[in-house]
Amino acid sequence: MKSRRILGAPGSGRVYYHCISRVVDRRIVFHAAEKEVFRSILRKLERFLGVKVATYCLMGNHFHLLLEVPDKEAMPKLDAETLLKLLPLLYDEVVVEQVAKELAAARRSGNLGWERRILERYERRRFDLSVFLKELKQRVSVFYNRRTRRVGTLWEARFKSVLLEGGEETLRTVAAYIDLNPVRAGLVERPEDYRWSGYGEACGAGKGAKAARKGLGSITREGLEHPGVYKGAEPGTMEAADREDLPDWTEVQRRYRLLLYSDGREQKPDEVTGEGGRAGIAAEECDQVEETGGAMPLAQALRQKIRYFSDGAVIGSTGFVDGVFERLKAEGRAGPKRTNGARRMKGADFGDLRSLRDLRVQVMRRNRR
Repeated sequence: MKSRRILGAPGSGRVYYHCISRVVDRRIVFHAAEKEVFRSILRKLERFLGVKVATYCLMGNHFHLLLEVPDKEAMPKLDAETLLKLLPLLYDEVVVEQVAKELAAARRSGNLGWERRILERYERRRFDLSVFLKELKQRVSVFYNRRTRRVGTLWEARFKSVLLEGGEETLRTVAAYIDLNPVRAGLVERPEDYRWSGYGEACGAGKGAKAARKGLGSITREGLEHPGVYKGAEPGTMEAADREDLPDWTEVQRRYRLLLYSDGREQKPDEVTGEGGRAGIAAEECDQVEETGGAMPLAQALRQKIRYFSDGAVIGSTGFVDGVFERLKAEGRAGPKRTNGARRMKGADFGDLRSLRDLRVQVMRRNRR
């Protein structure tokens, strides 16, 4: 029996999720060309449906997304002009022209209810996590099946999601875990060298770099305090801001890079035999392990496959996790013997982060491509 997905509380504002989905039989099906199309579909859906991508990673047989779902009730309603600008992202000219004619006819009739019903066909799909993932997986499936002349499902199951606290510590930790996937898999030595991830795209010079930089900037402390406003945005747009208290990409990258990177301290090979050389860990990581009594430093832990980020259900501070637990308990979705929700995350020094689920087996394991 499938468990019900844990979603943010209604009216709680912006809600964040880490979402994962894998290809059936975990076959490697996404190569460079497929990943480019996947990313294009992802970005178009982001604009059309209003669910924002903070960062992402597209691997050969699965993907990770860190998504921000705005409060639908707080967002402006679609108007005819906006809809006609968005439609070409996902639909061909025939559909766009048909909708334009329908809207024009409704306007001429003076029937405001008719126009509103047309707009609501698309409005109801916006700012919805399940709709976003369903559209993404369906559109990628259609593309891939046509390209390879195959039939049948492409994905092994419904997507996994973990509800995240909307604070900088939680979001940047999960973002780093996502952007380090290709490093853990041995595909690249440095995260910026992988083109199909949020950090890799942000570090590049392609047309998608701006969107990727906005995504990572949105989960900084300043970005969370001033949502939707980015320093250096196009002048005259709603996102434009000339504020000294907002970090530019250089500063965002510097902070994020500190989390992603740790300089390696190599063990030099024996001068006589040439043996014994191996890559090591950074001196500061060694010092941290010693200071924490042997606990794995976060920077080192992020290079492992951490089950909390896919199976922990809810991640955040003690107060946040306990708050979600109380809501689930009131809905009859928590065990009768359980009195609190927050569980300490094992296997590394995760600081103040807590998980709803107390994982006991294979908390960390090697990552697959």
